[in-house]
Amino acid sequence: MRPRRPFQRIPRIAWLLGFTSLFADLSSELAYPLIPIFLTSVLGAPVAAVGLVEGIAEATANLVRPFAGRWSDRTGRRKPFVVAGYALAAAGKLVIVAAPAWGFALAGRAVDRFGKGLRNPPRDAMLADAAPAAERGRVFGFHRAMDTLGAVLGPLAGLGLLLALGEDRLRWALALALVPAAVSVLVVARVPELRPAHPPSQDGLRGQYRRLPRSFWLLLGATTLFMLGNSSDAFLILRAKDLGLATTAVILAYVLYNLVYAAAAYPAGSLSDRIPRRAVVIGGYLVFAVVYLGFALAEDGAFTWPLFALYGAYIAAAEGVLKAFVADLTPAELRTTALGLFQGVTGGAVLVASLTAGVLWDAIGPAAPFYFGAACALLAALATLAARPGAANPAP
Repeated sequence: MRPRRPFQRIPRIAWLLGFTSLFADLSSELAYPLIPIFLTSVLGAPVAAVGLVEGIAEATANLVRPFAGRWSDRTGRRKPFVVAGYALAAAGKLVIVAAPAWGFALAGRAVDRFGKGLRNPPRDAMLADAAPAAERGRVFGFHRAMDTLGAVLGPLAGLGLLLALGEDRLRWALALALVPAAVSVLVVARVPELRPAHPPSQDGLRGQYRRLPRSFWLLLGATTLFMLGNSSDAFLILRAKDLGLATTAVILAYVLYNLVYAAAAYPAGSLSDRIPRRAVVIGGYLVFAVVYLGFALAEDGAFTWPLFALYGAYIAAAEGVLKAFVADLTPAELRTTALGLFQGVTGGAVLVASLTAGVLWDAIGPAAPFYFGAACALLAALATLAARPGAANPAP
């Protein structure tokens, strides 16, 4: 009997979308740590403007996702939204590189994130459509692994460019991020359009939402509860600095987190094809609770290394598997609508979580946001038990 090769059952569409995400994330993560320095050092923006730029950028992505999902389902098309989204992300980065003042950079970040919000729900629906229900977790896990590989390479490339070029040539370093962004557009243009076998949904917004099953709404509620305690990763970085890690060590710890995430995403997705997906998600939430309790109780920077590694294991068990779970729970003709709504609502909850974490940090102390996050994760694990389809992984 011939041994089964890894990834042999991954469809061609998933490979193309995986490489698209790898190059796009390499570009984004290369630029992301450089943008705050570029805004303040080159464009003369106040520190408060950095928070404004990132807040507007993420809010834009979260607001666009539900509308992009509904629009895609009404037209019965996926690929035009996906290609346009990656092209807009590349165009937004070009605006940032050419920006003469920080207001232009804000516009560039908003265009970049608008593209992300436009592409993600239809892209995830394409992945779900391309995979049999019994292998959806494997396909989403593979895609998350490819995406996260870009997140590993991006910060390392950004750090290398910063050391090689210096802060006085940041604009050139950011310009190099345009290369992988352009490659991602070229790759995604080769993705074939899978026209759905079902007719496009012509229901109004209220009608579409009414047709989504109760199990979807329960999962959305449980995940939103979790996300209210899942503040920005910036707080993990701040906590690591607070515990004594040097800046370079913090970046390397963040890279370790992404390495674990990339390595564990595919096995976690495959596991969710063999056992109920909610069990994998609940396991991820429990790992998250342990990580956040660890950051709350830690008294030395050395503890942050295993905690960042465990954090990678949590997100590998949750992010891609949750998308597969949403696809399991929803009708095929409303899949993009459901994914867009799910991503928009939970992404908005992360913004609330970050504001809450900042208030708790300042008012009570650095450990407070992590105690709060651990409590939300434990409650969400209990709530996720209620979100179950009629079968563990029903057919589309």
